[in-house]
Amino acid sequence: MSKSYDVKTVVLRKNIELEEATEIIEEKKTNPFKSLLSRPKKEQVHIHSVKLYYECILLVSGKYVADYYRKATHTISVPYNVKEVELGDGVFQTRSKSGFEKALTGKKGKNKIDINLEEHVFVKEEDELAFDHHGREIKFPFKVNSDTVENYPKRLLQKNEPNVKRPEITYDAALEKLQSQLKKPLETDVRELSEEFVLREITELYVPIFEGRLIGPKKKVEIIRIDAVRKKIL
Repeated sequence: MSKSYDVKTVVLRKNIELEEATEIIEEKKTNPFKSLLSRPKKEQVHIHSVKLYYECILLVSGKYVADYYRKATHTISVPYNVKEVELGDGVFQTRSKSGFEKALTGKKGKNKIDINLEEHVFVKEEDELAFDHHGREIKFPFKVNSDTVENYPKRLLQKNEPNVKRPEITYDAALEKLQSQLKKPLETDVRELSEEFVLREITELYVPIFEGRLIGPKKKVEIIRIDAVRKKIL
């Protein structure tokens, strides 16, 4: 069973109305029926209907934090006449040079010492993912501020039911994808791992979309979709 979440609801404001959307569809109505060899005449394509829908884009944001120890090897350079280094209770010998390294650096080239130690690592990753109403991950294309959103989103959605397309992906599934993106694979040899995923926000953002249902030659049916925010054919 899905957990209970506080979800913010946002509706973007239309920048075109039904009349302008219908004019755009009328101008472009033959496009869905064209092929490499032919395109129907405008009088062969009929606009059956134009309807306004509100389609959800689901936005999820959060952060992943982790704290752990991992084994590591750090290499330092020392003067040519240093044979070993004492660090704490450890003694670290210089690395043997290959014949190529000796030829390259000469007799007085720097010596290398590999020091095996543990690193205390702190990780913090933050991000936001957007999904269309089918649950496909998308790049979020809109600006959201007081000038671009409706004042009473829930009331507007209730008024437009059943032309509201709710998210098909669950909140749990969307958050699982976000967490998977934030959590990078850890090294195999770690200890005292402490990790946490922190949810920042879940937003259902509804985009007004005009859909024109077209009937063309041989009663073939096609759809033209217009983003009513950006006045863009999708």
